[in-house]
Amino acid sequence: MTAHIPAPAASVMRGIALMSAAMLLVPLMDVTAKYLTATQPPLQITLGRFAFQMLFALLTAAIGPGLAVLHAPRLWPHLLRGFFLSGASVCFFTALATMPVADAIAIFFVEPMILTILSAVLLKEPVGPRRWAAVAVGLVGAMIIIRPGFANFGLTALLPLAAALLFALYLVITRKLSGEGGMLCVQFTAGVGGVMLLGTLFLIANVAGYEPGLAVMPDLPGWGLLAIVGALSFFAHGLIVKAFAAAPASVLAPFNYLEIVSATLFGYLVFGDFPDGPTWVGIALIVASGIYIAHRENRQSREELAARINRTGPPD
Repeated sequence: MTAHIPAPAASVMRGIALMSAAMLLVPLMDVTAKYLTATQPPLQITLGRFAFQMLFALLTAAIGPGLAVLHAPRLWPHLLRGFFLSGASVCFFTALATMPVADAIAIFFVEPMILTILSAVLLKEPVGPRRWAAVAVGLVGAMIIIRPGFANFGLTALLPLAAALLFALYLVITRKLSGEGGMLCVQFTAGVGGVMLLGTLFLIANVAGYEPGLAVMPDLPGWGLLAIVGALSFFAHGLIVKAFAAAPASVLAPFNYLEIVSATLFGYLVFGDFPDGPTWVGIALIVASGIYIAHRENRQSREELAARINRTGPPD
């Protein structure tokens, strides 16, 4: 048996730098999408994001390692993952049409708590009372942010929560498919799944004459911004994949919350939005809960590794 070898310090620092860069790019994508909602429906923006993401993955494979790397051993589970991710994105982009970016992202960050619940229910992973308490604290933080948002935005304030649920389902499937396909395969199949689902919904909305989903022909800058949204998605997810290859997940998990900082900065610079006092209280509860859950998962994984080594003998 091969022992778990801690990542070298240089590799860990590289992983932290890559994750930090990704958390800078993701809010840029969200701010660009929010800007586009002034002229295009969120469903069309999300469809454009996944279409361009799929195109960038295809071009990168064609120029680099070859199209064979896009092959998924089991296609439909990968497409289902794309369905959940695209559903999360359209919910989130729809929320951004009216909500401040930082508020929407803060609510979305209940995702680790939802993932903990789904892991216990669907994957039968053990969850102790302290992690359940952390889940409760994180959900209280979300309610603090949602409460005034619900008064101002109505049911729209629940859309980041729906996005968090769908993204957690995406991560559950990702765990089940661990090791099946590389980064370009994951990006491409998620793009294909997103285009299939969103393209169908977009067609239905236009045939039915559903006004919020009616197609709007973008001008040249609009096409450029759609391409930027797709490119930012492609590069940010690529950086995240490389970060997790360089450093342990438990080390990187807290750096996810840099996204709230950069989202607040960009939201203020572009739209003049800044979270109020209660929102910061909710953000603090969500961040503290998420970091604690990451700490507990890291501790549990170390204990499970030690137990396996004790059962099977010392490592080779």
